[in-house]
Amino acid sequence: MTNSTKYLIEKGNSADIEAIAHFQVEMAMESEGTSLSLERVTRGVTMAMDDEAKGQYIVARCEGKVVGSLMLTREWSDWNCQWYWWIQSVYVEPLHRGKGVYRAMYERVKQMAEAQGVTEELKKTDRYKWTGLMNNIGQSVREQILREFVYAEEVSK
Repeated sequence: MTNSTKYLIEKGNSADIEAIAHFQVEMAMESEGTSLSLERVTRGVTMAMDDEAKGQYIVARCEGKVVGSLMLTREWSDWNCQWYWWIQSVYVEPLHRGKGVYRAMYERVKQMAEAQGVTEELKKTDRYKWTGLMNNIGQSVREQILREFVYAEEVSK
């Protein structure tokens, strides 16, 4: 792959579940030395694909193959009376790292927000409208910082 490689950035779909699940298993091993159950992760990715309230995936494709993904989640802040978008579960295949794949996925997230009128300028000029628009956006983004759970509940489908 060269730096001129073209990547298609789009919302993930059910055909991407297997690739995304494998990415999450790889990421856990690379970043934390943690072995995850592929079956369990696949179930989690599938549940998020089926229910955007749980998350939404953005994928990067190269020649039709998924080579990177990130998950968007949303968190309500009662302190600030607004939604926060969080990026989590970011993975790019090693051969595609350093080629702008994450940057392209991040730009797509920003475009999604701007397409719905959610901009930093609106946030400064009309905080209530900005908050309302954030509330209506399908999903958001969360990056996990701590390894510890405050609360975990087993979810079965």
